[in-house]
Amino acid sequence: MKSDVADPVKDTSTEDRVESLWREAFLKSYKAMDKELRSHPNLDCFCSGSTAVTIVKQGSNLFMGNIGDSRAILGSKDSNDSMVAIQLTVDLKPDLPREAERIKRCKGRVFALQDEPEVQRVWLPFDDAPGLAMARAFGDFCLKEYGVISIPEFSHRVLSDQDKFVVLASDGVWDVLSNEEVVEIVSSAPTRSSAARILVESAAREWKAKYPTSKMDDCAVVCLFLDGKMDSESDYEEQGFSSATLQSNNHSGNVVESDDGQNSEPCLQRNFTVRSSEEHDQYRRVPVDVEAGENGGTEDQNWSGLEGVTRVNSLVQLPRFSEEKPRP
Repeated sequence: MKSDVADPVKDTSTEDRVESLWREAFLKSYKAMDKELRSHPNLDCFCSGSTAVTIVKQGSNLFMGNIGDSRAILGSKDSNDSMVAIQLTVDLKPDLPREAERIKRCKGRVFALQDEPEVQRVWLPFDDAPGLAMARAFGDFCLKEYGVISIPEFSHRVLSDQDKFVVLASDGVWDVLSNEEVVEIVSSAPTRSSAARILVESAAREWKAKYPTSKMDDCAVVCLFLDGKMDSESDYEEQGFSSATLQSNNHSGNVVESDDGQNSEPCLQRNFTVRSSEEHDQYRRVPVDVEAGENGGTEDQNWSGLEGVTRVNSLVQLPRFSEEKPRP
């Protein structure tokens, strides 16, 4: 006689197997992407690259992978029916102890410049370049032998009816807006199809207000509404998402709303700062203090602090590399 009662052991085993398959898929796809960049003749990725954040929604399951400081957050309702922000990914920067420890084991160096002591950067072992402000990235091949990797951090979350939307955004958004501000902007957008565009425009205004003399970092946003519904007049009906991008080389300041992606080719953009040798001589290093805990990733995640506004994460490119060899 068959029983209608579900076997919790079997269900758990199936869930673990599905999660393992998605983890493997994320690892393979990120590895393939990095390999593709290395072999592409028209992309110079030796001292430039890209962050990434990826999600797959399968029923009530949300699978996520990320490298660098692109971030995913969840807009959800609390017990008081108020919208709250839940950060889904950890920004993978050199100030995380486990990331800094790996880089140093591979002979890379981690320290901050005197004029921005809160921004830890990755440097070659034999020269003060390139100063990458993230610990994982596509491209940036000059640092791949020194601890910078393209292996994604994978995570899984089971969604509930209280979860309303997911926002994926590049660091240009998080540099100037907090998680809570992003959730407020998206949830108050007049239409769902305009949510991503309004968020990018808000980030652009904040850049001009907070960093009037700085070059604005690229701002890319995708909003995924978890009920799958969009505005009736939208081209994205039944797809449940909107997206918008503002690139740092878009001098007009106009936001580009993406189409279905079939008519555009991918491009790699990275905002960077070039410092002269005279300026560089004035900088003093502020090393990061690395203390590896026994619990590894759990302590790192608590230590890093998931909320708040981060400083500009940009690639510092010096005029040239030194001929000096690493010391034995």
